[in-house]
Amino acid sequence: MTDFDPVQMHAITMYQAAHDRKDVAAALAQFTHDARVIDDGRTYDGIAGVETFLRKAGSEYTYTRTLISAEEVASHCWRVTNRLEGNFPGGQVDLPHNSTSPVMQVTTLSPIQMSCETSVSTCTTPAQPI
Repeated sequence: MTDFDPVQMHAITMYQAAHDRKDVAAALAQFTHDARVIDDGRTYDGIAGVETFLRKAGSEYTYTRTLISAEEVASHCWRVTNRLEGNFPGGQVDLPHNSTSPVMQVTTLSPIQMSCETSVSTCTTPAQPI
């Protein structure tokens, strides 16, 4: 795993742990009020949108997630890669995504094919097959 500042990664790791145990309230607490999540071609805006995402994301499958890398690619913009293994088509995938995090809360969570922007910086990654 890539070295990272544990203070900066706190919101991301807290989010992932809460999401994995399906604790929507704890996962939601890691996002800013104007957060945006982009997943499977759909955008979820604000706390209400992120809550909808958290309640439905991955609900049709059983899987485990292992954090395999995390790197700050721009100021407050992290590329996080998780290995998912489960009963979904293909059974295993390394899923990279960008996460913008101003200090301790996540503002944007998106696949690497998307840009993640904050008022502090822009983090852009060219489209790559996963």
